[in-house]
Amino acid sequence: MTPQQLPVIALTLGDPAGIGAELIARLLARPDACEHANIVLVGDAWLWKAGQRVAGVTVATQAVDSLDAVRHRADTHLPAWLAMDTVQPDQVTVGQAQAPGGASVLRVLNACMDAARDGHVDAICFAPLNKYAMKQGGLKHDDELHHFAQYLGVTGYFCEFNTLGDLWTSRVSSHIPLKDAAAALSIDGIKAATRLIYRSLQANGIDAPRVAVAAFNPHGGDGGTCGREEVDIIAPAVRELNAEGLAVQGPFPADTIFLKSQAGEFQAIVTMYHDQGQIAIKLLGFSRGVTVQGGLPIPITTPAHGTAYDIAGQGRANVDATWQAFLIACRMGRSHRSLSQ
Repeated sequence: MTPQQLPVIALTLGDPAGIGAELIARLLARPDACEHANIVLVGDAWLWKAGQRVAGVTVATQAVDSLDAVRHRADTHLPAWLAMDTVQPDQVTVGQAQAPGGASVLRVLNACMDAARDGHVDAICFAPLNKYAMKQGGLKHDDELHHFAQYLGVTGYFCEFNTLGDLWTSRVSSHIPLKDAAAALSIDGIKAATRLIYRSLQANGIDAPRVAVAAFNPHGGDGGTCGREEVDIIAPAVRELNAEGLAVQGPFPADTIFLKSQAGEFQAIVTMYHDQGQIAIKLLGFSRGVTVQGGLPIPITTPAHGTAYDIAGQGRANVDATWQAFLIACRMGRSHRSLSQ
């Protein structure tokens, strides 16, 4: 693959008080990182130096003046580096969520989204951020996904995917009280969540995804004796999806559906509420999980773990999930670019 054929992937350093800069330093220290993408790292110079110091590595980069210059580089064997001044060292206390750090994250992510919207970047992979710090720093939404959606003008359905290796999960409802989860179920909502993860798996290189849909009630509702959501909502949604040509099965009881995926029967599971999938996926591999922001016009990924304030600055951060998030961004970035050309 020539330099011009590689997807342009923007990497960010995440919350400056967390482990993000260390993770990105470890990722870019890998000799094979630049084989997958034309990489551009965006962030504060002092933070990038600190990340390398904590990780115990030195990473050579090629400075660029703007994100629109990255795609036209003749040599992509080194990551491009775009320095931004968004926060000063004396404004950051390692291991603490603070407004200046949250504001810094927003500025860097917005710059990357601007570049992606203008066609200069094919995907974004961001190091862990902290929602509380971002809200202190100006975030007007409950989470970063809703900020991305508004910033990019999304009007259709969007949701987070959590992935672990070859398994992807989505959910019909997300950050709402559990007591409201049943009322949030609908045939249209289940169909939208399923279609979205189906298309996203195709963008990740799977031509014909095998998707399972979880039940809502214990034992899958026991034929309606333990709740009717399966009979009245979930099963009809599955039938309508099958009529559209999607290879979708279910509903399967939530206490067995992940066993089926482990056996290789399914590549994705559509869950009905937040913890139905989150608990399982994190137990299966917390340090390797990836969050994909689904339904946006550009691919955006991040490791599923957080800023790990408790070990920030100690040189102990595990890069596995960040590496997986980067690889997914590369695959989806290639697909995004091919569709845009």
